[in-house]
Amino acid sequence: MKKSEVTINWLEYENEAYSKGYKRVCGVDEAGRGPLAGPVFAAAVILPRGYVIEGVNDSKKLSEKKREKLFEKIKTEALCYSIASVDEKTIDEINILNATFLAMEKAVEGLEIKSDFVMIDGNRAPKHLDIPCQTIVKGDAKSASIAAASILAKVSRDRFMLEMAEKYPEYCFEKHKGYGTKLHYEMLDKYGVSEIHRKSFLKSWYAKNE
Repeated sequence: MKKSEVTINWLEYENEAYSKGYKRVCGVDEAGRGPLAGPVFAAAVILPRGYVIEGVNDSKKLSEKKREKLFEKIKTEALCYSIASVDEKTIDEINILNATFLAMEKAVEGLEIKSDFVMIDGNRAPKHLDIPCQTIVKGDAKSASIAAASILAKVSRDRFMLEMAEKYPEYCFEKHKGYGTKLHYEMLDKYGVSEIHRKSFLKSWYAKNE
């Protein structure tokens, strides 16, 4: 059997948590740790027990059009969801790892139905969540809840950066969403740093331009 033909059990981790007695299992993921500009976003999603939203997958494996369609579907079909962000100034103050954890904590705390078990994409969990947690490396490709959260976080951030593209048209944010592409660096060289750039991510650029 080819690897692509292997069927993923999208509810394996959710069902494992339910088997331990948890009732409200949520998946959490982030978007935007790497860009040079804009906030980091995180989302938390609780799906109905035993339910997989058709088409949901790791957001990085989906087209923008597919993500947009699933974004609305997830918001409609999830039992509960929450989206949060932490801005570039806070990222510069507390570093991107702590800012990502803060966004995740805000997303979980923002759930209208409180979760009693949290599954987090990655290998490290936020320090200030007073809820049992499980970290899952590449969880957005293994868990239906985390995959749904990855889509909400990614689409929310992309939409925000499209708004910033209108506010700062010279940086072409609509093309690179703030990531460190050749075009982005060319625009930085031409126009300098904007209010939404992460200064702590541009140390080498500053050094080059001193």
